[in-house]
Amino acid sequence: MFYSEEIVEEVRTKNDIVDMISGYVKLQKKGSSYFGLCPFHNEKSPSFSVSPDKQMYYCFGCGAGGNVITFLMEYENYSFPEALKALADRAGVALPQEEMSKEARAQADLRSTLLEINKAAANYFYYQLKSPQGRLGYEYLKKRELSDDTIRRFGLGFANRTSDDLYRYLRGKGYKDEILKETGLVTMEERGSHDKFWNRVMFPIMDVNNRVIGFGGRVMGDGTPKYLNSPETRLFDKSRNLYGLNYARSSREKYMLICEGYMDVIAMHQAGFTNAVASLGTAFTLQHAGLIKRYTDQVVLTYDSDEAGVKAALRAIPILKEAGVSAKVLNMEPYKDPDEFIKHMGPEAFRDRIEKARNSFLFEIDVIKRSYNLEDPEQKTRFYNETARKLLEFGEALERDNYIQAVSREYFINYQDLRQLVHNLGGRLGPAGLRTEREKASYQDRKKEKEDGPRKSQRLLLTWLIEEPGLFDKIEGVITPDDFKEELYHKVALMVFEGHRAGEVNPAGILNHFINDEEQYKTVAALFHASLGETLSNEERKKAFSETVRKVKKNSLDEASRNATDIGQLQEIIKAQSALKTLNISID
Repeated sequence: MFYSEEIVEEVRTKNDIVDMISGYVKLQKKGSSYFGLCPFHNEKSPSFSVSPDKQMYYCFGCGAGGNVITFLMEYENYSFPEALKALADRAGVALPQEEMSKEARAQADLRSTLLEINKAAANYFYYQLKSPQGRLGYEYLKKRELSDDTIRRFGLGFANRTSDDLYRYLRGKGYKDEILKETGLVTMEERGSHDKFWNRVMFPIMDVNNRVIGFGGRVMGDGTPKYLNSPETRLFDKSRNLYGLNYARSSREKYMLICEGYMDVIAMHQAGFTNAVASLGTAFTLQHAGLIKRYTDQVVLTYDSDEAGVKAALRAIPILKEAGVSAKVLNMEPYKDPDEFIKHMGPEAFRDRIEKARNSFLFEIDVIKRSYNLEDPEQKTRFYNETARKLLEFGEALERDNYIQAVSREYFINYQDLRQLVHNLGGRLGPAGLRTEREKASYQDRKKEKEDGPRKSQRLLLTWLIEEPGLFDKIEGVITPDDFKEELYHKVALMVFEGHRAGEVNPAGILNHFINDEEQYKTVAALFHASLGETLSNEERKKAFSETVRKVKKNSLDEASRNATDIGQLQEIIKAQSALKTLNISID
């Protein structure tokens, strides 16, 4: 649904950011802003700032920032339309009704009905668990030491032994076969219809907004399969959802615990580890890692300590690394899984194990070591060579050397010998060996720094102008929005200059234009919260501002020179470049 800029701005301005965020974060006024503990990362000292003047928030600890709409999107994991609707309802603003095609409306209605049916099924399973026919399931959960509060929190239930129990219930509520077959709850066959789940303890699977999108079931007795999940449906994609994420996403911990199954997640939450999640009966995927990356860049893998758990951890580590998530691996020996460990050792011992979790790369080396007998010189040499090849996975020289040192300490290998072995193996792998890599990295760093120079100057100048509107008078006739050649900064500059001409620069309103692009949104939000010049003397501030203006203008003229199409135009540019050498902008 597209909403006009006027509607978005009306909703935003009618929701005071301090008032709205106060419902989530305890804020205290300090100067012209309000401060509290950041809800997006774990901290002990308040670094989360809310500005009533700018109608924006910013965390100086983790960099999260935005306006009232983006706060709701980040905190509640809402889409933009969902956040806008919630704020519109809060402020009593009537949003225009979406005009859908007949086909689009039918799809939206179907999705809504499927969610409605899943919710009804979850309620039914929960009711059955507490009834006499669900006693077997209830006793199983109590035997696993789950409290009634935990059972209620996760909506656990029971599917009766009767094979068409749920089907008849849903039909009785008026749902037709053509809809029920889309839910994954019912199997339709020529000889009749029957339930997908029966004689099982039921685990409703919820999305991040607490809507039931599927189910998992654990069989009672010796039936197979032991665990059964809903099939893929219009609502449920097991490779894109994580069990427990609806609760874990709002945990104050700076990391997430990834485990194997429903019961591990539930047991950990009951023990106070509310940052635990699990993949849904499938291998960990890049989509899972991307989902986690929205909330944290650190995880602790708490897979079972058996061979299957080790293999699962080895598969997950490179996937997490590719997504930019740092991983550690928990050692639960002598117990098999988190549930068993916590029952025998208690939550404090489990937390202690988390704090001592193994670095994922060193865990991989540990696993490699298991394949070799280090008492045998030949096998010991092969272990060293395989370890050295593994170290070559680090493309950045400094990071690689840090790990060479770590492996040297952990496995009592002489550092210089291991470093030389890695160097030699790198040379054998082709011309792009260690020395070439190092030289190439150094060249790339210098090139990047040179390319980033103009961007940095444009960013700094925008922040100066936003923080001190009086500086617009100082650059009159020198700088225009067209001098901001970086595309993103040019867009912002147009709005900032236009706002200045209109008498007010509106940071929160400007940010509305970048909500649909996460990277641009973060970059623009940071523009409005940089604190420039606070540690500089007055003379240093004058020089810094003048230099920034000169760099922005020089970059603009240099680009114009490269693109000049006639001699007259080029002569004007050369004249301006010459005048720039003596330009002096004073902020007095």
